[in-house]
Amino acid sequence: GVQLKIRGAVLEEIGRKRPFAESTPISISELDLESPGPGEILVKIEAAGLCHSDLSVVDGNRVRPVPMLLGHEAAGRIIELGDGVDSLSVGTRVVMTFLPRCGECAGCATDGRMPCTVGSAANNDGSLLGGAHRLRRSGENVKHHLGVSGFATHAVVNAKSVVPVDDDIPAEIAAVLGCAVLTGGGALLNAAKPRPADTVMVVGLGGVGMAAILTARALGVENVIGVDALESKLAQALELGATEVFTPSGLSESGVRADIVVEAAGNARAFETAVAATAAGGTTVTVGLPAPDARSSISPLGLVAEARTIIGSYLGSAVPSRDIPIYAQLWRDGKLPVEKLISSRIELADINSGMDELADGKAIRQVIIFDAE
Repeated sequence: GVQLKIRGAVLEEIGRKRPFAESTPISISELDLESPGPGEILVKIEAAGLCHSDLSVVDGNRVRPVPMLLGHEAAGRIIELGDGVDSLSVGTRVVMTFLPRCGECAGCATDGRMPCTVGSAANNDGSLLGGAHRLRRSGENVKHHLGVSGFATHAVVNAKSVVPVDDDIPAEIAAVLGCAVLTGGGALLNAAKPRPADTVMVVGLGGVGMAAILTARALGVENVIGVDALESKLAQALELGATEVFTPSGLSESGVRADIVVEAAGNARAFETAVAATAAGGTTVTVGLPAPDARSSISPLGLVAEARTIIGSYLGSAVPSRDIPIYAQLWRDGKLPVEKLISSRIELADINSGMDELADGKAIRQVIIFDAE
């Protein structure tokens, strides 16, 4: 199809040494973007957040095919529709979602509990839903990241990879709803379903964990506890509405336990901390993604004697088309101050040092703002 010249952040090689600002694994490239095919749309990107799922490709924790144009937490406006797209219109602001849902497979029939089988296969392959590759550089294919590739001026994505939002939701808020809030919020909204009287604890205060704290408060939970090894994160959690904070060692000394504990750190020790801090009759929800070979040690007797539940919530058990409008409305009502997750606004050229900031645990959400030209 007709080609658009775009600028985007391409991961050239996985596993380069830190600091990334010096080893520059990501290059800002000129690319050719093909026109949207059937069922696809062309979006002009307005804002894109840096997420741990991007970093985990850069540092090799999640190996993906390269070269790959990164970025999956993004929002923008539709500027062109491919054939057969009648549910969306040009000019609409959309939130990108990092796992398309075909709506027809066995995974899609589980109401969000399981991911879309077809979408997962496309994501692993670095293609769009339906198998297409729309990115080229010097005639060679560049892989798509999670069906989005949002660290670019424009993206072609499958229509099933976006959820429309009204114009009153700013682009940077819309972007963060699509990943951090969808995952961290979903651990509560979909998996744990807390009642206002429940105590909610969140272990691991990155973007997902902080979004879980915001969502707990938005759902009316009064007692919300934040746990992280970094003191700076504890101070931020209090600003976001946590009523109490602990380091992991401080938590075990205190003996404090909670009805619902969300593990959002993605490591085996954090999972053990979360299970140990779950009250009798309570539920541990794990949404972090540890290394595949990580192992935890827990007491089975504690689960039986205290009638406890452990839930794995993949991607917040989310159905984006159902959940994003809920979060958008909570934001509109002043109950979900997502802007507090945004720690800085950066330019596309800053992306390697942005990945360093993320790896050092210094940032919650850095958002790339694209010119509204």
